[in-house]
Amino acid sequence: MSEDIAAPEGCSSGRPCHVRPTRRHTRDRGHRTGPSGGARRARDLSAAPAVHRVEVRGKESHPVRAVHPLRRIGRCIALAAALLVLGTATTGGWLYTRLSGNIHGAAVDGALGDNRPGSTRGGRNILIIGSDSRAGLGDDYGAELTSMQSDTLMLLHVGGSGKWATVVSLPRDSWVRIPACRQGDGTLSVPHSFKINEAFAIGGSGGDSARAAACAIKTVEQNTRVRVDHFMIADFRGFTGMVNALGGVEICPERPIHDPKARLDLAAGCQTVRDAQALGYVRARYSLGDGTDLGRIGRQQEFLRALAAKARSQLHHPRALYGFLDSATTSLTTDPALADLRRLYDLASDIRGMAADRITFLTVPNYPRRRDVPGDTANVVWNPPGAERLFTALTHDREITADLLREASERLPPTPDTVRVAVLNGTGVAGRARETADRLRALGFTVTTVANAPAPVAATTLTHPEGLAAQALALAARLPGLTGLTPELSAAAAPDTLTLTIGPDLPTPG
Repeated sequence: MSEDIAAPEGCSSGRPCHVRPTRRHTRDRGHRTGPSGGARRARDLSAAPAVHRVEVRGKESHPVRAVHPLRRIGRCIALAAALLVLGTATTGGWLYTRLSGNIHGAAVDGALGDNRPGSTRGGRNILIIGSDSRAGLGDDYGAELTSMQSDTLMLLHVGGSGKWATVVSLPRDSWVRIPACRQGDGTLSVPHSFKINEAFAIGGSGGDSARAAACAIKTVEQNTRVRVDHFMIADFRGFTGMVNALGGVEICPERPIHDPKARLDLAAGCQTVRDAQALGYVRARYSLGDGTDLGRIGRQQEFLRALAAKARSQLHHPRALYGFLDSATTSLTTDPALADLRRLYDLASDIRGMAADRITFLTVPNYPRRRDVPGDTANVVWNPPGAERLFTALTHDREITADLLREASERLPPTPDTVRVAVLNGTGVAGRARETADRLRALGFTVTTVANAPAPVAATTLTHPEGLAAQALALAARLPGLTGLTPELSAAAAPDTLTLTIGPDLPTPG
């Protein structure tokens, strides 16, 4: 569930096409109750002023429209975390302890290895994972799955000053390098390239959420070079439980929906959904919109916005509120540092206290992978100039907006099949050139030579002849471990070929 997605056909920009708050919420949304019990004018979610954000993607991407960032998932997460504490403030220590105890803490540091980016220069990075875990849902939904699945990946950066935040969506269809990870049977997986959501499934092949999170974190870190400080996993059990506790959520599809893959049959018009219908609605992909994950993201955000609005309207209904909180906390898995209601509330408070225009929602700049691999119509590739600018900003704790990304994101790099490269091993370790050449071929580059360098080198270098600077930058940006490397002009280079000399500083896969 991400951000900044164009409205489906027939929808206005002023309200969601499919999901709307209930009439009860419409009457009550003018005020909310704060921790002290006093009422004040609500400024988050649906009552927020319109602040425009535009999603940045490659030129071949679909059109986008202006959006209201406080209506997006990041604000819903903040509200949900705040409710966990606000709802228990007057109910005594027993209930607080029980709900806090529902949260599962999973330690992953020991599974991440030493090949990690350095700490961010200020701020915190939190990886938010939406899990397709069907545990507790019975055989009616997803019984054929044998591993945990990742439906959503977002990287939340809370600025070091505490005055701003950036929420970055990592599309599940992003084609990336997946490092070696510990699997359910204890063996290590083989490093390879695939869509990013597979990492969670590899680690979670035995149902271990810690291993699933560890593999997702390793994959995100090695492809972004941004260090992940914390993580949160929310699974399907929490989603259906929260919806049911509140009596369902009203949706208003403009036409009938029939999606066998999501096991969903809905008539046109406004209706309240719960249980499998609610789950199927937010998961439906092929029967709605353009059939892509990017198209599904907007609908999921609107549903969660309506869910959060209804939860807020029922703060004074103990039974509904307890069911909501119990389901929410039971579905959460976090690192030990966040496995407590108070710590989650502190995080939510940081975000809720920020000015609306200082919370930015972005998607990693990307373009369709069919541009590099004509037969692949399902996946996307991160656009190197824009992605590098984005992740560099997060690493240095610098605020970044869609406008700052636009120029870099619109410059599409040369396609890998137009880039020829000679790979030389300067490490003295046998097999490093062959290993790197295989990685480059998997990315679509043409490898002309695999050999040893004339002499060992202290650091990796990439040289290019006159006129191939853009090709060199494209290679440096796409090979994990080379991000930020500045290619050098070389008069001795072959006229149409780059030369990559591997040093001991180039990380090995996994």
